[in-house]
Amino acid sequence: MSEALLEVTDLKKYFPISGGLFGKARGHVKAVDGVSFTIGKGETFGLVGESGSGKTTIGQTILRMNDKTAGKVLFKGIDIHGAPKRELQKLRPKMQYIFQDPYSSLNPRMRIGDAIGEPLLQHGLAAKEDVHEKVQEILSLCGLAPYYSNRFPHEFSGGQRQRIVIARAMALNPDFIVADEPVSALDVSIQAQIINLFSDLQEQRGLSYLFISHDLSVVEHLCSRIAIMYLGTIVELTTRDELFSNPLHPYTKALLSAVPIPDLTLKRQRMILKGDIPSPANPPSGCRFHTRCPFAEDICRQAVPELLDVGNGHQVACHRV
Repeated sequence: MSEALLEVTDLKKYFPISGGLFGKARGHVKAVDGVSFTIGKGETFGLVGESGSGKTTIGQTILRMNDKTAGKVLFKGIDIHGAPKRELQKLRPKMQYIFQDPYSSLNPRMRIGDAIGEPLLQHGLAAKEDVHEKVQEILSLCGLAPYYSNRFPHEFSGGQRQRIVIARAMALNPDFIVADEPVSALDVSIQAQIINLFSDLQEQRGLSYLFISHDLSVVEHLCSRIAIMYLGTIVELTTRDELFSNPLHPYTKALLSAVPIPDLTLKRQRMILKGDIPSPANPPSGCRFHTRCPFAEDICRQAVPELLDVGNGHQVACHRV
């Protein structure tokens, strides 16, 4: 792997459950509970799991949109949650977030040229007289016509709005982007276009991505390494090729069995999980997946499995491996 741009170590994020005496917390939602990984320069790192597994919370906590509960996040060697406000402001342009719903992340009363140009002015990256030209360059870079800058968000399709949000992030010339389910609401053909755009921008600008998704078929085309999350923890982490050819954790196998195969002559045995994902406010003892795992044993209900390297950087948290 290339030199590490981002290092996440034992990251935890708990949300208090209020309702006790005088509004005191009577418990915590353990959205992220001890997650560690690194992302190299120019790398796309995939984070996959069901809704409620903590993927979005990780992305937002990494960028200090949420305060951490414990752990450490280093970006270019700088402690994001320990950095002074002034130093953090200098880093902000280099770390950007792309939200799942592009329409809700755009001001409906603001022309897109102003939405893209405003961060340039705020961070002092362009003079006022140069903003319009820079906005048009960024729109062209993201596959949009320059004259679109005078239009409002409601005048665009879902795919175009996603390009606008990407353009707004690219305006600040970032090194690292958290892409939170950026294609989940788009048609399949448009998904492919947006994925290709991410790849092109990475090649041109040397970007690093944390790509969050619930769809393994999407991350397969973009990510070099993939981490599988379940209930706030990583249960498997390895390269893309290794994950798809040799999945080791039962949860990973279940997710892969649900991926459609375009070749009708090939058949894949479905592994259907029973029940819903447990509440992160009261996670199961031992292995958190044991309540849904068809292979669970007594040790799975008692002891928490460690995320161990089983060879060639393939890490898995399972007592059966």
